[in-house]
Amino acid sequence: MWRGRAGALLRVWGFWPTGVPRRRPLSCDAASQAASNYPSCWNCGGPWGPGREDRFFCPQCRALQAPDPTRDYFSLMDCNRSFRVDTVKLQHRYQQLQRLVHPDFFSQRSQTEKDFSEKHSTLVNDAYKTLLAPLSRGLYLVS
Repeated sequence: MWRGRAGALLRVWGFWPTGVPRRRPLSCDAASQAASNYPSCWNCGGPWGPGREDRFFCPQCRALQAPDPTRDYFSLMDCNRSFRVDTVKLQHRYQQLQRLVHPDFFSQRSQTEKDFSEKHSTLVNDAYKTLLAPLSRGLYLVS
């Protein structure tokens, strides 16, 4: 009965009809609705929401999470969104982030964390190279 698009939409929106496995009751509680808008950890399932400066690791199990696709290079590298960038600060931030997410530090972890580490490291490298060079920084600002 709940197959196809209607069932998929209900699952995505969090509304589970009666009789469907893994049914979740509807709630008008603002806290539960707010928590459902934020991603959950792939490892432990725990929610991790806004206000976290360290968006790389789960606060409960400390597992490395997937990169945030909505984050731009300026916020990743903790720079003001302008043409003028403090290159010394940019270099320090680059080194700090690579110490956190470099794949060499995840060799004993799960394959998922290794993959996320490679993605994060590539993203940090791209952001650093783009923001370091004035021409690429200007083009990134315009786009």
